[in-house]
Amino acid sequence: MMAAFWSAIQRPGGAVGRGPRRWYVEIHPQDFSGFVELVTHPWVVAMCEGVLGKDYQIVEIGFDVPFQGAKYQPWHRDFPSPTDTYVERRITSLAFNLSGVDVTENIGPFEIAPGTQWENGRKWKQEMFPPKEIWPQFQSLATRKFPQLGDISCRSALTIHRGTEHGSPIARPVMVLGVVSPGAGHAELHDMMITQDYFDALPAAVKEHLVCSISEVLIPVTQKHDIEGLVMGADPQ
Repeated sequence: MMAAFWSAIQRPGGAVGRGPRRWYVEIHPQDFSGFVELVTHPWVVAMCEGVLGKDYQIVEIGFDVPFQGAKYQPWHRDFPSPTDTYVERRITSLAFNLSGVDVTENIGPFEIAPGTQWENGRKWKQEMFPPKEIWPQFQSLATRKFPQLGDISCRSALTIHRGTEHGSPIARPVMVLGVVSPGAGHAELHDMMITQDYFDALPAAVKEHLVCSISEVLIPVTQKHDIEGLVMGADPQ
């Protein structure tokens, strides 16, 4: 992940800021040597089928990486909630996270407010950022996550969450795998690409779920999922 970051940060659009000293980078599936093993992992498959149905779609692979000096992010979700979720209480997307390091208190642990995926958020800024005056209700629910290297977790991207202050000189890269149910409308935010020979070698169980284009040459990803409200850090409250 760190090698991919240093490559991406040197080209326009290769990485997007998610706050001070914090970036997000998308990569192509074949740039990640463990991609097939990840998406065929029995627990990952079971979560996808159980929540999204057997026709789930894999639309994103990338990573978030904060460095020393990264600040608290504002409480947020990754995109506006669809009516499927806040009316019908049905989850249509999942984010799997894989830690690249052993996370400690000093390495900016991920903070999440469980159960908040059901909040409709229609009056929030960009329908993603709750106003600061209600942050205490999310703080009262908040739990910090301390995964070990290689641990996999799964959440709804609609659950209110934030990255915390990062004081360590050790960066905290975390892989992100995005999976959605058909019709969720997230594929246009991403641009996964693979070569024909890579596609031909994939197991059928991966081919039927992967949403991507096939190209003779891989073109580095220009990031589309820019979350404007995360560019500045936030005061911890």
